[in-house]
Amino acid sequence: MKDLVDLGKYLRSRRERLKPADVGLPGHASRRRVPGLRREELAQLAGVSSDYLTRLEQGRCRTASPAVLDALADALRLDDTERAHLFDLAARPASHAQRRAPRPEPQEIRPAVRRLLDVLDEAHCPAFVLGRRTDVLAGNRLAMALIVDFDALPGPERNQARFVFLDPYARDLYADWETVAADTTAMLRMDAGRHPDDPWLQGLVEELSAQSAPFRRHWVDQKVHERTDGTKGYHHPVVGDLTVTYQAMKLPAVEEQTLYIYTSEPGSASEAALRLLASWTTSRKKGEPAETVDADPSRSEGSGVPRI
Repeated sequence: MKDLVDLGKYLRSRRERLKPADVGLPGHASRRRVPGLRREELAQLAGVSSDYLTRLEQGRCRTASPAVLDALADALRLDDTERAHLFDLAARPASHAQRRAPRPEPQEIRPAVRRLLDVLDEAHCPAFVLGRRTDVLAGNRLAMALIVDFDALPGPERNQARFVFLDPYARDLYADWETVAADTTAMLRMDAGRHPDDPWLQGLVEELSAQSAPFRRHWVDQKVHERTDGTKGYHHPVVGDLTVTYQAMKLPAVEEQTLYIYTSEPGSASEAALRLLASWTTSRKKGEPAETVDADPSRSEGSGVPRI
C-alpha cells in the first residue's frame, strides 16, 4: 500500500459528502455531474482560490496554514474529530515518502492500571485497554470472557480490528457488527493520520485490505472516529443477549492508551447476564475447555464460544 493517508483524498471525500443545501447554497442534484459540492463552491465558502484548492486536492501542494485549515474545516462542517484529523494530515512532512519508517516502541501497561482492571473485574465491569492500531494491551477476566481471550492469542493477533474483520466469531458476537466494523476502521484511519510512518499500522491495513471486503469498503470512506461513550450489544453464546454502556478514557501519564469500561443498567437482564458470566468464569476449572460449559442447550454446534 503506497500511502495510509492523503490530505487531498480526505478533502475530496468530505467535499463530496456535502450537498449545496447543507451549506446554504442553491443547487439541483440533477444538474450536477459529480457528488457533493463543487470545488469552486468549497473554495468560495473557505475564502481560498479554486486553483489553490485544486492543488491541495491533487497533492501538488502539501502545506496549508492553520487559518486555511480552519476555514476549510468550517466550510466542510467537520466535527472536532474530523478537524483534528485534517490538521494531522496537513502536518505530515513533505519528505514522508523518502524517509525510512522508524520502528515503533511496544506499548507497556503500568502496574496501577492492571490493578484497576482487577478491581473492575470484582465489580462485574468488563474493562480493557486499547493502544495504537487498536492493539489490545490488557483486559480483565470478564472482558476476555465477554469478547475473546486476547491474552491467549499470539502477540500480533491481540488486535481489535483484526478480531472484528478476520475472526468469524465476531460477526456472531456483536449485535450490530456493521457499526462496530465501521467505527473500528475509522479509529484506524484516525491513527494513520497521526502516525503515517508506522510500519506496523501499514502492515495491518494491508492485511485487512487483502482479506476483508468490508474493511476495504469502510477504509475508502475516509471516515475518522474516536470513541468516548456509547452502547454496544452482544449475542453471547453462554449468557445470551446483553447490552452494555461503555466509557472510553485516556489514561494519564501515558500516550495513546485508552481504558474502556463496560457497565450495565442496575437491575436489568444485562446486569444479570454479566454477573452470570462472572460467576461462570470464576467457577471454571483452570484449563477446562469453554465448550464444556453452555448456558443455552439449544445453541447449535459449531457456533462461536468465548475462548477463555
